[in-house]
Amino acid sequence: MLSLTVEKRVEGGASAPQLIRAGKLAGVVYGAHQEATPIVFAANEFGKVFTAAGEATIVSLEGMGAALPTLIHEVDLDPLTNKPRHVDFYAVTKGEKVQVHIPVEFVGESPAVKAGANLVKVLHEVEVEADPMNLPHNFTVDISVLVELNAQIRVSDLVLPAGVTLVTDADEVIVLTQEVAAEKVDETPADISSVEVEEKGKKEEEGSEEGSTEAN
Repeated sequence: MLSLTVEKRVEGGASAPQLIRAGKLAGVVYGAHQEATPIVFAANEFGKVFTAAGEATIVSLEGMGAALPTLIHEVDLDPLTNKPRHVDFYAVTKGEKVQVHIPVEFVGESPAVKAGANLVKVLHEVEVEADPMNLPHNFTVDISVLVELNAQIRVSDLVLPAGVTLVTDADEVIVLTQEVAAEKVDETPADISSVEVEEKGKKEEEGSEEGSTEAN
């Protein structure tokens, strides 16, 4: 199980920007049986854990007494740097089911795509319900089975671990192949009337200028 060392955040302590400048992040942990508790932890350590865990793997928070199993529930990202600036952890209880979005990982190579078709990825995550201890880290979808045009892989095609049930509709399409749309060629003839009128106007203007010159 992944773990992250945290400490309770003292009220009136450093602000979130000050923590970030010091290489730390502010967060909060809460749950059905866990009172909301502000915490602080090292930003680089969280980065490693988040890369490995995502939002579907148990992360044990250490430093608050007994180890606390949690899920990374929400990560607030800075809109300019795209780096985390606040994290919500949800404390889970073994035996109590949770609903979580599990990411989809696409592997393999589609023969239909190799032949020129488009690959359309419709879903990038699937929602399931399970005991937190049984949650899969991701679902692997092998697109090499997409041999023909309009071939599809649906949510119902996923292999679910024991104790995991779908929340997402089983008929939802995860990925499909489709024909590449031909580019439309604009065959509308160019409107040159305005050009002709403009040229004619110039000639008439030149003619009138020549007439006035000769008159002078």
